Amino acid sequence: MTDTLERQHARSIRPEASTRPRTGVRRDASVDAIRVVLLGMVFVLHAMMVGVGVGPDGPVLENALEHQAWFGPVSWVVQIMPLFFIVGGFSSLTHWRSMRARGATPAEYVVARIERLVRPAVALVAVVSGSLVALSLAGMPAELVGIAGFRIGQPLWFLGVYLAVSALVPAMVRAHERAPVLAPLALFAGVVAVDVVRLSTGVDAIGFVNLLLVWLLVQQLGFHLADGALDRLARPTLAGIAGASLALLAVLTVAGPYPVDMLVNLNPPTVCLVVLGVAQLALFQLARPRIRAWVERRDAARPISFVGERAMTVYLWHMPVLVGLAGLALIANAAVGLPLPEPLSFGWWASRPLWLVVAAAVVAIVVLVFSRFERTSRPRAGGRSTRGAAPGNGATAIAAVSAVAGVAVLLVAGFGPLPAFLSLVLLWFARRAPSRPVRRPAVRVSRAIP
Repeated sequence: MTDTLERQHARSIRPEASTRPRTGVRRDASVDAIRVVLLGMVFVLHAMMVGVGVGPDGPVLENALEHQAWFGPVSWVVQIMPLFFIVGGFSSLTHWRSMRARGATPAEYVVARIERLVRPAVALVAVVSGSLVALSLAGMPAELVGIAGFRIGQPLWFLGVYLAVSALVPAMVRAHERAPVLAPLALFAGVVAVDVVRLSTGVDAIGFVNLLLVWLLVQQLGFHLADGALDRLARPTLAGIAGASLALLAVLTVAGPYPVDMLVNLNPPTVCLVVLGVAQLALFQLARPRIRAWVERRDAARPISFVGERAMTVYLWHMPVLVGLAGLALIANAAVGLPLPEPLSFGWWASRPLWLVVAAAVVAIVVLVFSRFERTSRPRAGGRSTRGAAPGNGATAIAAVSAVAGVAVLLVAGFGPLPAFLSLVLLWFARRAPSRPVRRPAVRVSRAIP
């Protein structure tokens, strides 16, 4: 039944979207390119948020864009996480189907994904926590160290959620293949139900159930993108879907109970992110032919691949670099009087281009240093250990939970010595899940990030 469905899906996909390189994982120039663009947007957004200065009580490290009324409409453009998970769903589906066709089990896929995502995270936790401890011993105020750790840890929510949804890819692909319409509708009903309960009770903690439901639903949209469902839609239809989604989003936020700021809707995730994701999906589908043509015309596939292979390293390390540069600015202010313009003042805006250039250059250097932890990650023969064993389902589930918990500890408790140590233990355990011996040929796994 599954083979029949896959043949039907394959016939519906356009030839240019279904070419397969030797790795066996289907690549799409538009998906690879937009992932790099989205990564750049995340960096620019976080760089613009850095507000550093000296107040009456000492150094200040704050989010310069927080609580700004004008930022709400802007967030509709810069909140790109829905599209990030959509293109992740595209790549995850093609990656898992490629492994499955060569005999890999769901557990092997999950262990390979854990290995790929956790390795660079271990390096980050070790270096950042060690650096913060050193700064504390050197006399930096505990409050400032805590703020630095909090700011560095904020983007890690993505890693935790991405680990969780990646671990569920085989199950969600099965649901997609058996019920391509019912599966996302069921998830959508769950998202709406969580929002209704949260808004009616006023208990925000209930909304964090949508950390899983919202992003699983958005990932399912990526499955439909990979299967070519959107290729069959006319351009006016896609434009209509985008317009209707944005109109609904306006009703939900301007007249409805949700905030206009899409970054506020991120914590906890709400149905607004799903609606925004549908609009982004339609707009991306409209732009895909031009993106492919641009990649071919500029011969940009190689630099795009270069960045893509280091994407998780860029994501994990850009915030430590930004916080570190902010700290250096404070030191320079105290030592040589380096001016620190008031956030959002004319001088602050005028200094942003230089700030972005310097930050991008330092991020590039740091990524070149630490990308070896990501690029040298070689999943153990499709999830198997080097001893020729494949992971069991139970051990794989424990490993996935351990990996997510290792990130959650940092999000809740910060980069203190004890939380960092516990996080490292959990992440290390996630990579050393017990395995059972099997007798099957090894499966080669692509190192590309979905």
